[in-house]
Amino acid sequence: MISIEEAISIVLEQAPRLGRERVKLEAALGRILAEDVHADMDLPPFDRAQMDGYAVRVADLDVVPARLRLVGESAAGRGWHQELKAGEAVRIMTGAPVPVGADAVVPLEQTHERGDEVEIATRVAPGQNVVPRAAEARRGTRLLEAGTKITAAAVATLAAFGHAMFDVGRAPRVAIMVTGSELVPVESRPERDQIRDANGPMLGCYAALAGAQVSRLPLMGDDREKIAQRMADLSRTHDLLVISGGVSVGKYDLTKEALRSLGARVFFERVRLRPGKPTVFARLNEALVFGLPGNPVSAAVTFNLFVRTALLAMQGARNPQLPEAYAQLGANVRGARGRASFVPARLQTDENGRLIAQPLRWGGSSDFVSFARAEAMIFVPEDVELEANSAVRILWLP
Repeated sequence: MISIEEAISIVLEQAPRLGRERVKLEAALGRILAEDVHADMDLPPFDRAQMDGYAVRVADLDVVPARLRLVGESAAGRGWHQELKAGEAVRIMTGAPVPVGADAVVPLEQTHERGDEVEIATRVAPGQNVVPRAAEARRGTRLLEAGTKITAAAVATLAAFGHAMFDVGRAPRVAIMVTGSELVPVESRPERDQIRDANGPMLGCYAALAGAQVSRLPLMGDDREKIAQRMADLSRTHDLLVISGGVSVGKYDLTKEALRSLGARVFFERVRLRPGKPTVFARLNEALVFGLPGNPVSAAVTFNLFVRTALLAMQGARNPQLPEAYAQLGANVRGARGRASFVPARLQTDENGRLIAQPLRWGGSSDFVSFARAEAMIFVPEDVELEANSAVRILWLP
């Protein structure tokens, strides 16, 4: 049995880089950039007004109130492109170009317009209420690095600088296979001794969030030969296989047997982890194979610790593991003997702005109803009891 850290290290070592593919901006959300992205222009491309008001020369406001002659208007997309002279002002809107000669903008609330003049009631400093050209980005500046996950905010940056197409890490082809004769499809009504499949939909969603192209297979029973044949076929057409269930040591836990019968190279099959000890990681042909426990919470935890890490690393992500932080523990938590634990938690802030991780009450690795409320997981080292108000490491759930 190996540690969580050793298991993650092995996963990262074995995860191949899949190369790159070109995508359009509208298909970029959640993908991993495979190239650095640079600014093709200054931003803003001109001195820009921060608010509605009047563009002025600061030197004209030595004595206030001051009356200036109104000579034009500068609006967003329709600027006033003459030179502002002494004693003049230009009506200006938020986001509009500041005319040449003007060096500040007076807020509209500090002015009163009368005919072709405007009265200015307050002084302003040079540059006040003006965003200088290239203040946000200069042409040629690197905006986003290769290995960055593309968020909605990153999409805005890409769009603003004309990047309609660009290279991203190739999406891994992932097959989700769920075993267990007790399972029926979601749309079916379970009969006696049966339950609906929750893992297949959940794991498919987690894989899609990690940027994968997902194939969900029909439910498999507990037939080793059929499981082995399906694995062999999938390993030739997919980059990564996720098999849920059949990884423990019971009579009908057949995943490891099937892998060995196919000559797969098994890297590990037990991790000092709660929940999720009987996690299997192997390679079959050129595909990575993860055998995850059948209990839904165990499947969720092990997917996010190991499978998600592999998928993002395969796409070239700079930070493929779950994001971490530290929080104050909201209640006592007892660790497991000989295994590190991940405890589901809700997050909140107290009156002092401190992040609090509140452990959820849950009934163990099958209690996916409670786990659905979790926003993060609290890391509890093995053989340790953590006391309320102590600092704890948390991992954010996707």
